Amino acid sequence: MERKRIRAAFAVALVCGAGLVGARNPAPLAAAGEVVFRIAGDLARPQQGTLDDLAALPRREVRTRDRDGSEATGTGVALVDLLRLVGVPLGTELRGGNMALYLLVDAADAYRVVFALPELTPAFAERVVLLAEHRDGQPLAAAPRGP
Repeated sequence: MERKRIRAAFAVALVCGAGLVGARNPAPLAAAGEVVFRIAGDLARPQQGTLDDLAALPRREVRTRDRDGSEATGTGVALVDLLRLVGVPLGTELRGGNMALYLLVDAADAYRVVFALPELTPAFAERVVLLAEHRDGQPLAAAPRGP
């Protein structure tokens, strides 16, 4: 019996290093027109984009707690909306072999995380995983300080 290869749905490289952990008095996130994300992998429509491209997507707000327990509100784009942008299987297409597809996020600040697609899809999970651009109304720094 031949082993089936599990393949990556795509990888998002967050060039700006945006995440919910950021400086309280941040520098600008990125220069105008600078590419801040790339989406590649086994996709029909690989993408790259700027902050203006992200701004065209629906904004979401997520309340969360830091490691120290302090509350914060992150604002940005839900990763599932980026998945839709590039045609990753979601909804009724996310079954069978597609359930093994995953998202690898690599950020400029060396942050790296893997999500199974069902973790990001509203049909399977109630939480929203956010590509945060703002924390408590303030833009995140280009180089986050902290863990």
